[in-house]
Amino acid sequence: MRRHARATLATLLCAAFGTPAPAQQQPNFATVEIRSLQVRDDIYMLVGAGGNITMQVGDDGILLVDTQYAPLSNKILAAIRKISDKPIHYIVNTHHHGDHTGGNASLRAAGSTVSGGNMAGAIRDSGVGAAIIAHENVLNHLSTATGAQATPSGGWPTDTFFGDKKEMYYNGEGIEILHLPAAHTDGDSIVFFRRSDVISAGDVFVTNSYPVIDLANGGSYLGIVDALERLVDIIIPVYGQDGGTLVIPGHGRLSNLGDVLNFREMVLVVRDRLQAAIAAGMTLEQVKATKPTFDYDPVYGATPGATDRFVEAAYKSLSDSAKGAKK
Repeated sequence: MRRHARATLATLLCAAFGTPAPAQQQPNFATVEIRSLQVRDDIYMLVGAGGNITMQVGDDGILLVDTQYAPLSNKILAAIRKISDKPIHYIVNTHHHGDHTGGNASLRAAGSTVSGGNMAGAIRDSGVGAAIIAHENVLNHLSTATGAQATPSGGWPTDTFFGDKKEMYYNGEGIEILHLPAAHTDGDSIVFFRRSDVISAGDVFVTNSYPVIDLANGGSYLGIVDALERLVDIIIPVYGQDGGTLVIPGHGRLSNLGDVLNFREMVLVVRDRLQAAIAAGMTLEQVKATKPTFDYDPVYGATPGATDRFVEAAYKSLSDSAKGAKK
């Protein structure tokens, strides 16, 4: 019965909001609509293209988690204004990819920084633009990117942290920004709204594709496993695997513990299959021929080429981990 209820919820949400495109695809921005779902009293999920946006709104103002693509900024701002006319004070980035940070500069410019004290008048841009918060590796990537991947400096994080977490209090709520090292990238964070009991998970958890392991930017398969274990530890359901803590994924539909457990199970099963194949000395092409993800492809492999990309990155990451363990 609980699985049926989750499936029904998924169907209703996908029908209402559509299935966001994976990070590898850029849609026709002119046709994209930004739709909102009220997750809890003060928390909204904005769905368009690219990564899902989490919005917290209250008496203090607005905090956003991620900003989708730059060409959608005006539409995103219009969707925000349908919900609240409060100022945007904070933007949190879960990682550096453009489908989550592309709108940073525009949405930052539309907001303002919370400032005060004797020094406020001495700082030239005090109060100008929302603050952008992220792990320092996000700034490292955004500030060194070149060519088509380059991000204007106005979209770089203005407030970074380098430890395991950053804590803040906003709109009467404690917020934890938790760094998950070497997972999807080396700069991943999840954002836990403690009073609302909502987690914005970024791309360490998605519902409509296999994990994207960005090896070039510090991602790893075992880091994805650790990130999902951390996510599961935080979630408290109402009954069985349902209700309770709600999770806004980087891409896909609103979720709860059961959805995260299903995703983690897939990641663990595929890990075990690939590790056994690597230990047996199988090549990547031989592994692909065994179709190690065949029973999960109908759920997570709908995008052309996604399964091959996942298996290739997973094979390399787990092979490197195996070599490191032997040293």
